Amino acid sequence: MPRTMREDVFGKGPVLGMGLVILAVVVLTVAPLPSVRAPDSEAMVRSERTFVAADRGDGAVVLTDAATGRDVLVAAPGADGFMRGTLRGLARDRRMRDLGPEAPFRLVAWTDGRMTLDDTATGRRLDLLAFGQTQVEAFARLLPIGEK
Repeated sequence: MPRTMREDVFGKGPVLGMGLVILAVVVLTVAPLPSVRAPDSEAMVRSERTFVAADRGDGAVVLTDAATGRDVLVAAPGADGFMRGTLRGLARDRRMRDLGPEAPFRLVAWTDGRMTLDDTATGRRLDLLAFGQTQVEAFARLLPIGEK
């Protein structure tokens, strides 16, 4: 049987491979990522903490419990990179809106396994699970002991 020009130039394997790649791109574009799931309407707060973040002169970020006034964590320069970067990004958003650092952040662990960080000044919410389990664990240290 004579071969067509397409079979001579590409062969069946590469054509099939390109088709599978295109199909995978379409599926990944349309399908939601499992770590970025919509909130469960039945989910309830399992544990939460509100805190204020402040930069210290030596470059550390100090997180202070909004209810008790006690320091929860001091993130030294070079440590807690994801947490520091996230909080600095939210602080930059506040400055762009001419909002001060006084309003607390709200960290919530939900019964459906999600963890969110809310900026009470801007109304912005971050689903920390979208950044990976390691990042969730970095923030989970801030929750009250025994309630994570």
